[in-house]
Amino acid sequence: MKLHPTQILIRPLITEKNNLLRERDNEYIFEVHMDANKAQIRDAVERLFAVSVADVRTMVQRGKNRRVGQHVGKRPNFKKAFVRLQGEANIDFFEGI
Repeated sequence: MKLHPTQILIRPLITEKNNLLRERDNEYIFEVHMDANKAQIRDAVERLFAVSVADVRTMVQRGKNRRVGQHVGKRPNFKKAFVRLQGEANIDFFEGI
């Protein structure tokens, strides 16, 4: 399936744990399209942010079961990509702040 780089990377996942990974290992976590493979993710990050990628790891995060009152539902599954950058390269998500 041919996807545009902006379709592959859905959003960065910014949490305290992800910030520690970013500072310690120069590793960024993105929510990515379910059909994207590691080569497509690597290409998308390199093209969109002009950095060189050292390593890409992926995992499918299973959705949690949730209930509101008597109604039971399920959050959707999504795919995460752990992208490690080479050298001292970085991605600035909050440029204007």
